[in-house]
Amino acid sequence: MATAFGTHFMPEMASSYFDGVSWSTPGFQSSQEMMIHPAAHVLHYASTCFEGLKAFRHENGRVVMFRIEQNIARFAQSSAYLGLPAIDPTITRELILKGVVRYADEVPMAPGSMYIRPTHMGLEPCIGKAAAASNTSLQFVLLSPVGDYFAGGEASLKLLVDDQAMRCAPDHGMVKGGGNYASALKHIVKARQDHSADQVLFCPDGDVQETGAANFLLIDGDEVITKPLDESFLHGVTRSSILQLAKDMGLKVAERNFSVTELIERVAHPECEAALSGTAAVLASVGQLIYQHKVIPVGTAKPGSKVAALRKALNDIQWGQAADKHNWLTEVRPANT
Repeated sequence: MATAFGTHFMPEMASSYFDGVSWSTPGFQSSQEMMIHPAAHVLHYASTCFEGLKAFRHENGRVVMFRIEQNIARFAQSSAYLGLPAIDPTITRELILKGVVRYADEVPMAPGSMYIRPTHMGLEPCIGKAAAASNTSLQFVLLSPVGDYFAGGEASLKLLVDDQAMRCAPDHGMVKGGGNYASALKHIVKARQDHSADQVLFCPDGDVQETGAANFLLIDGDEVITKPLDESFLHGVTRSSILQLAKDMGLKVAERNFSVTELIERVAHPECEAALSGTAAVLASVGQLIYQHKVIPVGTAKPGSKVAALRKALNDIQWGQAADKHNWLTEVRPANT
């Protein structure tokens, strides 16, 4: 894929409008442009959330989606937290399936995939609703064929450890909303400018949480350590999948709170690895931390073998090269429309 990740889109997207009473029948509209009122709630009060999932093509031509039900459930949760009209999960599923079925021929072979971006936003044209929810909204599903995230070769990431700032409001961390990403952006931009960091690991009051766009996992020996689920950070679908695969591989999984102090102590172990999990890269190695103006290597500072094994295990399921023992795949069939 010659274009940058997430910049090439299918010409049409499936959509449905909520008029204050009910959702419209799912249909298609251009994905090249969209007309909304300048006073639309989303433009002024950030009433928007989204999801990220993928469709994969197997060697036999079969097209599958990965954990669609979990993404729809999180989409509904985010919509509720933002005061958006309640989504109809059946309609959302239909929107996703309609789009993928229509453009099934465009789903790349491995190691590529079709990135799927369901989006929900408030449309009510009223700038007097800073403290009220939008009564009308739009759901749409963008499709973007993408190539191998590691096409240029895997490189270990460098994270700035910030033990003061929060990624977003602590009771909204589990929302996959545009406002959460916006609130983290200034910290990420500054970290890149000042430290050439790839991302910021937010650790308010010394509590290790997540980066601006991915969950964080620490692998020390045979133990995988990551923050337990609460409202303060995103409940990643990839995160939960990786943790299940870690258990399948015999690793111990500890979902618990841990501090920056413990993090710095553990990364000094030669066998220690760290990674960021998310839909795009699945699992990306972290090689260095920057803390209190010091560059601290994570283990050997090179991509780790356990991170690579976990990523391969998940990719193999997604691309049909390993058995789907946990029933994570949904086959895309024309009959589903």
